[in-house]
Amino acid sequence: MVLISASSPLISPFSFPSRKKPLVASPTVPRTRESSPRFQFPSRTLRPTPLRTLKCLSRRQSTEEFERLFSNLNQATMKREPGSVTSGIFLVTGTTVGAGILAIPAVTQEAGFLASAITCILCWIYMVVTGLLIAEVNVNTMCELGSGGVSLVSMATRTLGKLGVQTACLSYIFIHYALLVAYVARSSEILTNSFGIPLWESATLFSLVFGGICYFGSQRVIGAINGCLVFGIIVSFTFLVGVASGELQWNSLLQAHFEAIPQSIPIIALAFVYQNVVPVLCTNLEGNLSKVRTAIVFGTAVPLVLFLIWDAVILGTIPNLSTSSSDVSDPLELLRSNNGIVGPIVEAFSFLAIATSYIGFVLGLSDFVSD
Repeated sequence: MVLISASSPLISPFSFPSRKKPLVASPTVPRTRESSPRFQFPSRTLRPTPLRTLKCLSRRQSTEEFERLFSNLNQATMKREPGSVTSGIFLVTGTTVGAGILAIPAVTQEAGFLASAITCILCWIYMVVTGLLIAEVNVNTMCELGSGGVSLVSMATRTLGKLGVQTACLSYIFIHYALLVAYVARSSEILTNSFGIPLWESATLFSLVFGGICYFGSQRVIGAINGCLVFGIIVSFTFLVGVASGELQWNSLLQAHFEAIPQSIPIIALAFVYQNVVPVLCTNLEGNLSKVRTAIVFGTAVPLVLFLIWDAVILGTIPNLSTSSSDVSDPLELLRSNNGIVGPIVEAFSFLAIATSYIGFVLGLSDFVSD
């Protein structure tokens, strides 16, 4: 959303309600003490005069004579496309939930479920706070620049200086391109194993389909497709949990070895990465911090629940499964070796999780490049 004044073409991403008040001089304006540090004038007491009172009231009136406009406009129809909180939640959830969720029990099995659950919750709180801070900086930068949306470049320029901008840009581009290559490689492997097509065709097909969605799709179309993919993730995850929890031992969930926690913290924290889409989220929701906070909190709460459920199912089932194949150290491979139906469900979940993460990272990278 942007601002426009009846007497000025200034555009800003925030709005103030239009409240026109009569210009009436008030004889009871209190004295104020004001300093002028820019010109090094000594501070002095300002006495209310009719001229000064009229100037203050006229300045207040000009500030309030703003009408609310919006920055999310369809370029073809020039109609507003308001950002949806639900779409924002799906965007954060889809970006956070990656195929790496299935590997979490492999790094938490030594610590036990209770200790790893506490670690997951603490890492979630930390990552939520960092996302909220990035949103605050992003919206404040939008306000300062009078722009409908800014990315990490503008944020770093306003806060970190020249060296900080260069460091942030290089690391941001490197991480995003590396992850996008990993997503394409893993998704093409899944497609090749499922349909028997060559690996290069699978990679090309995945890149064209989901890259085309991000490039040609409008905000509403991308949000709808991403929502469907997230729904597919939840459905496949439900089937996977139902198959894997057949021999769950509840007493196994009470194990806690806190000395093994430090080695699992990097993997768990990495599973909650979503901050790259916060600038996109702020732009889509038109700088409305209340909506942005809601999308971040609820969008990361869904992956937290999925992580805890999957960790509990796998760590609670390991004692029974390990009796038949004690030589397998990876809990997921152990589960696959004892139940043939797990493999296809894991592949479906992994593909959907990669697709949603791919969309989030492409949107974040395109927003970064355009800025």
